[in-house]
Amino acid sequence: MKKPGQLLRLFYIHYIIAKHGVDQVIFSAPWFSSFRFLSWLNPWNWNRRKTKTPGEALRLTLEELGPIFVKFGQALSTRQDLLPDDVIAELEKLQDQVPPFSSKKALQIVEQTLGKPIAELFSEFSMTPFASASIAQVHSARLLDSREVVVKIRRPDIEKIIQRDIGLLYFAARLAEHIWSHGKRLRLCALVREFEYTILNELDFLHEASSASQLRRNFQGSALLYVPEVYWPYTTNRVFVMERIFGLQISDMAGLQAAGANLKKLAENGVEIFFKQVFEHSFFHADMHPGNIFVSIEDPENPRYIAIDFGIMGSLSPKDQHYLAENLLAFFKRDYRRVAILHVESGWVSQDTRIEEFEFAIRGVCEPIFEKPLRDISFAQLLLRLFQTAGRFHMEIQPQLFLLQKTLLHIEALGRRLYPELDLWVTAKPFLERWIRRRYSPRILFKKWFRQAPYMTDKLFALPALFHEVLEEKKQLYSLQHQMRMSEKKNNKSPIYYFLFGVILTAFLGWLWFFYK
Repeated sequence: MKKPGQLLRLFYIHYIIAKHGVDQVIFSAPWFSSFRFLSWLNPWNWNRRKTKTPGEALRLTLEELGPIFVKFGQALSTRQDLLPDDVIAELEKLQDQVPPFSSKKALQIVEQTLGKPIAELFSEFSMTPFASASIAQVHSARLLDSREVVVKIRRPDIEKIIQRDIGLLYFAARLAEHIWSHGKRLRLCALVREFEYTILNELDFLHEASSASQLRRNFQGSALLYVPEVYWPYTTNRVFVMERIFGLQISDMAGLQAAGANLKKLAENGVEIFFKQVFEHSFFHADMHPGNIFVSIEDPENPRYIAIDFGIMGSLSPKDQHYLAENLLAFFKRDYRRVAILHVESGWVSQDTRIEEFEFAIRGVCEPIFEKPLRDISFAQLLLRLFQTAGRFHMEIQPQLFLLQKTLLHIEALGRRLYPELDLWVTAKPFLERWIRRRYSPRILFKKWFRQAPYMTDKLFALPALFHEVLEEKKQLYSLQHQMRMSEKKNNKSPIYYFLFGVILTAFLGWLWFFYK
């Protein structure tokens, strides 16, 4: 808050907050209720005719504050563990659409970054962008060898804008943690830190390109998902060039139906893609909203997903994979005690949590849900309710699990829009059971051992030297202990010796005195 620009920005934010009535929500908080009269010093409150809901006021405020706040609002919209449903519903309406910057500037950035005139890089380059967002805008182009590509160009000076606004978000989060009773429990600074990490990764197109390449390798030759090719010679941290794809946007239901696409298969394939990414590859696309998913209908009976925009990716550790799979299977069996134990074993909740109390809480949440037919139960909502219940037992926020839940919400919503009769449970349970069996199969265990064989061989050859070192240390420790015992014995005997010597000396002096007095 030391820079004049940040101070001016703070005043502007205050103005927008007051304009949309968010200040009324702030002054309703216990800490500020005594100062509510100050809100009427603001001219915007003198003639406010239409009362907005808190969610609507927050959405309008974020939209007017600009792209970074819009992105933060989008991140918050996935955190149904933190905010009420009506606020979440409003935040989900946030659109990351901003006016494009000048095409002349875009050309200049490409030429400066790649070090060549545009004519030496592309045979065609569209001066009109066909997409524009907060971080970048996208132009179509054609390489010199006639391959069609898209060129993603980072906005000029976007880093400064992001750093400025993230600084203000940290300031607001620290203030809220200090004055709001729930602020520390919700770990608002950690939430801003998570958002900062995500958006800084989005700024680096080399990071996004690497993610795209990894996902493409994972699904190489797959009939389920196609990932466009990255053209590395043309890709830097500011410019990203990749293969142009052609297909129908997954939200275009009329187009898919007109093309005769098998919507049931498309919905089921979406679920399979999700579980493959999470449990087989441990690397998943974490921004799978309809704008980032297209469908190839070259073979309508076997439609194929096409993914774009790889700025937000998620991964799970083997430990998280295992506990998540075991949790879901325990849910299928309604084994709530097992769910409670798994949460404690995984470290997601404290080790001193009383299993019986946690099990009772989980049962109270889940049993009413399971009274519905399985196909009517939202898989993602069940996970959300579980996280909310665990939050009452001080579950530490697990960013990777919330990314997972956000992705599952998108997949489930898309799948049921394509095919309302979609039953995720029918697809998920067999997949998870197979995954658990394979995880402990002799072949997989042998593969794990084989992968670790070089490391274990080095350790094996190091064992004699290590054993010798342990023996030497043991010998030195024994010698030291022996010396200490001997010293203790001497110290223990010394007073006796002095006592006896004193007795003898006294007796001798007494004897001399007796005979020579």
